Amino acid sequence: MRIAMVGGGYVGLVSGACFAEFGADVTIVERDPRKLEALNAGRIPIYEPGLDTLVTSNVDAGRLTFGDDLGAAMSDADAVFIAVGTPTRRGDGHADLTYVYAAAGEIARAAKTDLLVVTKSTVPVGTGREVARILRQTRPDLTFDVASNPEFLREGNAIDDFMRPDRVIVGIDRSGPDKGARAQALIEQLYRPLMAIQAPIVLTDLETAELTKYAANAFLAMKVTFINEMADLCEKVGGNIHDVARGMGLDQRIGSRFLSPGPGYGGSCFPKDTRALTAIAQDAGAPTKLVEATVAINEARKTGMAERIIAQAGGSLEGKTVGILGLTFKPDTDDMREAASLPILARLHEAGAILQVFDPEGMDAARALLPEGVRYCEDALTAAQDADIVVVLTEWNMFRALDPARLRSAMRGNALADLRNIWSPDLMREAGFDYRSIGRP
Repeated sequence: MRIAMVGGGYVGLVSGACFAEFGADVTIVERDPRKLEALNAGRIPIYEPGLDTLVTSNVDAGRLTFGDDLGAAMSDADAVFIAVGTPTRRGDGHADLTYVYAAAGEIARAAKTDLLVVTKSTVPVGTGREVARILRQTRPDLTFDVASNPEFLREGNAIDDFMRPDRVIVGIDRSGPDKGARAQALIEQLYRPLMAIQAPIVLTDLETAELTKYAANAFLAMKVTFINEMADLCEKVGGNIHDVARGMGLDQRIGSRFLSPGPGYGGSCFPKDTRALTAIAQDAGAPTKLVEATVAINEARKTGMAERIIAQAGGSLEGKTVGILGLTFKPDTDDMREAASLPILARLHEAGAILQVFDPEGMDAARALLPEGVRYCEDALTAAQDADIVVVLTEWNMFRALDPARLRSAMRGNALADLRNIWSPDLMREAGFDYRSIGRP
């Protein structure tokens, strides 16, 4: 199969490289000159474990190419995937579909033959129908099949998620003369390697596929928020959130994933998708009160974490040095989008703190987002040097391996705020720390 992938961002690049690994010939269309130059030079503009190797091997094999000419990329293509950004629209929480609809119009104008057009981006219910309308209105002389194939990729584990997915969701427009038969055949051909390993492939309608992505992310966001609230309760009544989470997670109806307490969820999906779902639901007259509460609680939690740090530092940070371990919203990524570190560090800076930070992958992206005057350090111990308090914001494995004695020796004070529960309370207190974590005695 020949595929054109519109958009060389996280979703487009990972998906395109994985489709190439399946044996398809893939051209990724990227209009950002700097990204395109990097890709053609063999530099991966995002950090994702294993992606550089996957891209290189498929480029070398001739199955993966990059360019900015959509028409050339679509030449002899069986399918075109739309994988452009759908950021939150300023002011109302809706997803901004400007790039999706622009891509649909450009695809229609560039098309030479009948074509399958698949939306890979996370889009609200009704987007697929509008994409179909744009395509068919722009080029009534051609037959366009339309499908929605939302991604379920976890940053830091994206390649494995694509290659060995929990499920693949595909919504197909069945309104055409063949009732979507051609589209389904192409989708099944494309995903044959996953069918061979019996990965569940759910074929449904456009609206259901679009809603499934939002519903899944909203449910996981609620799960994270719930365990955070249980952690707060544990602190009040003397419980241990790790044991609570384990006891809950062993129930197969609940499961153990996404039951780790922390400073609040972030990233490119949960914040954006929960806000979009609440907006969709409000417009439809079926408000999602649980999701609305989740959004509000999560935002408040990040601010609350900053106040927690200030309190542990004695009630004031004026002129005090704070060592920050981790900036990205999760480990194994360089993604700073909606990271808990952003509002937390903004508040600490406002409180007069001197901020020393280290993150193994996220500091380049963080520089444009964090307050002026932040000190960017070469390693964790340098970030902790002469600090009055050290704060863990991202659970990178390298932080777990730090020698408590060396960490304590580097610091001026002894306050340690572990907002990811990466260390043993007993071990850190024995090392001389005023150690506080989330939801644990």
